[in-house]
Amino acid sequence: MRLILILWAALAGLAVVAGTAGAAEQVDIPQPDAPLHGILFRPEGAGPFPGVVALHGCESLVNRAGKMASHFADWGERLVAAGLAVVFPDSFGSRGLRTQCRVSERKVRSEHERVADADAARRWLQSQPWTIKDRVSVVGWANGGVASLWAVRPPAAPREGGPDFRSAVAFYPGCWRLSDLAWSARIPTLILIGRADDWTAPAPCEQMVAGARGRSALASLVVYPSAYHEFDRPDYPVRELTGLAYTADGSGKAHIGTNAAARVDALMRVPEWLMR
Repeated sequence: MRLILILWAALAGLAVVAGTAGAAEQVDIPQPDAPLHGILFRPEGAGPFPGVVALHGCESLVNRAGKMASHFADWGERLVAAGLAVVFPDSFGSRGLRTQCRVSERKVRSEHERVADADAARRWLQSQPWTIKDRVSVVGWANGGVASLWAVRPPAAPREGGPDFRSAVAFYPGCWRLSDLAWSARIPTLILIGRADDWTAPAPCEQMVAGARGRSALASLVVYPSAYHEFDRPDYPVRELTGLAYTADGSGKAHIGTNAAARVDALMRVPEWLMR
């Protein structure tokens, strides 16, 4: 816990400039038990701007050096440059936890705590004078991608106050359980995953979306040939990880790394989806 507090203290003075589009800053999002720490990227000017709630994966949002993970900082900078206000709630650090990728019994569940975090961040964005209230979307990566899919399941409205999410994007989510539960989406939802992903395999997502089309026409799936997990990560050569809690074949081994073609497509496709 002490380390987490030190990292957030370091972030209190954060000023990561996103070109000329704006800067990142630490924010606190009200929650019933304790504030949810977050990092906000906001375009310059008074707005109003469309908003995005961005959900990190099973890794930490903030590293041990007190810096935001480069993967998510890159997306924050790119989305704010496209004219979106983006808040990354820190689901793990806010609860005194570090990376959860190798933890099988997780205290922060994608279908419960992380959905509550997404809703809290949505309400917080909608309470800001520079946000377009009915144009707040949700984007998630891996574990956060699963949370985003849980967050947009029917019923037709979010559980607590404010306009619903406008749209959703899920990067390489683990779709096994949701497929078994006959998932569908109440808002337009885009899923992006690599064909070679051996951490969260694409087949369950393909089955899930194929079934959802019978219940909802709101889900779209893009599967990138030869791409591994975290294909959108900038300048990250493919490598193998071991000791992971959940992988497609149960071995605890999976590959992550940049796929240039998939990354370029995602960098164009995602802002277009969110600005519709």
